Amino acid sequence: MLAASAVALSCSSTDEPELQTPADTDAGSESSDASSEADASADASDADAAIFDGKPLPVVCESKPCATELVTTLGADENDGAEGFCVLLDDGTVACWGANGAGQLGRGEAEDEELFDSATAAKVVGLSNVAALDRTCALDKSGGVWCWGSGPFRWEESGVVNARSTSPVKLPLPPATSVARSFKTACAIVGDDDVRCWGDNGLGQLGPTTMNFNGEPQQAELPAGSPASSLAVGNTTFVLRADGSLVTWGGNPGIGRVSASFPDPRPQPISLSGVTQIDATHNNTCAIANGKAYCWGARLVPTKGTVVERALPEPVVAPEPLVRIATTHSEGKYYSFSKRFVGFKPYRWCGVGASGSLYCWGYNTSGQAGTGDQEFVTRATLVDGLPAKVARVRTTMNSTCALLTTGKVYCWGSNYHGQLGNGLNRGRSFVPTEVVLP
Repeated sequence: MLAASAVALSCSSTDEPELQTPADTDAGSESSDASSEADASADASDADAAIFDGKPLPVVCESKPCATELVTTLGADENDGAEGFCVLLDDGTVACWGANGAGQLGRGEAEDEELFDSATAAKVVGLSNVAALDRTCALDKSGGVWCWGSGPFRWEESGVVNARSTSPVKLPLPPATSVARSFKTACAIVGDDDVRCWGDNGLGQLGPTTMNFNGEPQQAELPAGSPASSLAVGNTTFVLRADGSLVTWGGNPGIGRVSASFPDPRPQPISLSGVTQIDATHNNTCAIANGKAYCWGARLVPTKGTVVERALPEPVVAPEPLVRIATTHSEGKYYSFSKRFVGFKPYRWCGVGASGSLYCWGYNTSGQAGTGDQEFVTRATLVDGLPAKVARVRTTMNSTCALLTTGKVYCWGSNYHGQLGNGLNRGRSFVPTEVVLP
């Protein structure tokens, strides 16, 4: 089990000053009929499992401004360390805050203008009628794909190359129904169940049809099956099908299945069924299947174990069925001459329960697990201090943001890049603080 195998690591805290500390709360007493409720719950468990649809609680806007979707941004590459968030607002616009070294806030700065991080959420310039969001790519209601920041956004004769744009660029693609991106690779579902991927192919993320390192959009040769419904892209490419099956290819480990190819560019299904959501980072992946969370990818501690020790999905222990999960990639630089990782930061996770409760665990030196302290959290632990139930959660290495069912967004942890979105520079928070949306 993943939670049981989490390794408690001793890491030094940052020099950020503390912004808030948790208030003391009284522990609630257990009701006298807890036993009977537990029995009733046990009797209904089979029926609940049969009707479990994996959907999070809906967002019902309490007031304006109101967010309906929440994503993390991406920096220039996996070693950037930049952290930030974007939301889709109910008026069809997008607002972002946090790190901006790669132009990922989408504020339209001139090419020679210096870029600054921002703790104030502001709207991405030139975007409207947005229907869906992934990282710093947006899908408008007519199927147009718009991207900004640093990524595979420039088409040249030699292929698609990484470029930086502080304003959204419309990509030359047919109308799409889904889009997903990583640092250097992106994919979209276009037309009638046509999955196309472009950009960096160093780990076979574009599939076996191209040998180009920087490839133009290539149609993925998926095995026969249900239509593609959504995508996720990291070192590995993931296609979630309408029947809940999952097809993967690219970086290995990361594909979540047994393969002798490293990497494996051939799309093949993995053993999970009933998948309703997936979160893929640079080297770590989690999915929700039938209310259970599973995670896999690179090893937990880079210098220990084997490279394939987490190659297959491992179940996550949680207090209740989960409907959403978010994870991070690990950070650190390995120096071969000393055989040491410097600045290593391990994984962390958060999951949204079917009840709307939020649980986090893992790396916690900035209070990003929401436990009110800085201790590594070895199991899924309830996050207190949120004023409403949770619909979505997103994690970076040092901070966490949750979209509530009211349409409000709360963040906690590090504010080094302004990722708390509260208008304050630096000053980490151990408790959830509201993002000031535009």
